[in-house]
Amino acid sequence: MQCIHVLRTVLAFGMVGTSMAWASENFSFPSIDGGTYHFSEWRGNPILVVNTASQCGFTPQYEGLQTLHDRYADQGLIVLAVPSDDFGQELSSAAEVAEFCALNYNLTLPMTEITRIKAPDAHPFFDWLAREHNARPRWNFSKFLINGNGDFVESWSSLTTPTSGAIIQAVERELAR
Repeated sequence: MQCIHVLRTVLAFGMVGTSMAWASENFSFPSIDGGTYHFSEWRGNPILVVNTASQCGFTPQYEGLQTLHDRYADQGLIVLAVPSDDFGQELSSAAEVAEFCALNYNLTLPMTEITRIKAPDAHPFFDWLAREHNARPRWNFSKFLINGNGDFVESWSSLTTPTSGAIIQAVERELAR
């Protein structure tokens, strides 16, 4: 019976010959505004996931994330900010993070509640990145691009700004697929 379920899943989602293709479909994050973001609802859209922090030297990158959101959301790009205190630089509550981002950066992009991103207690999405793709947040504002099929595409460090040529090129390539 288990084999039949796996075969149906493979056929339904085209997972033959790939390592956990559309594995990201199963991931969800609680929204900082209430509710839940489900990757399955974003199927067909590229997702740029960024672990963020409000008290970091890279915090001004929120501006670039909002620029990406403003420029590409209508074409399908999802820019998901994932606040985390795993590097000790996030405010103490989701309400404080939401207020800080609204007041200082006028953010309208999707944002999760404060989330664990590092092992051993990493959110399942970050565990999947590490386990399946050897991609881990090394610091705040690490960036991870997932394509419209749910496959990991590429990652960038904190040093790569959201509006860098490398990220813009990768985003535009994925939007064109």
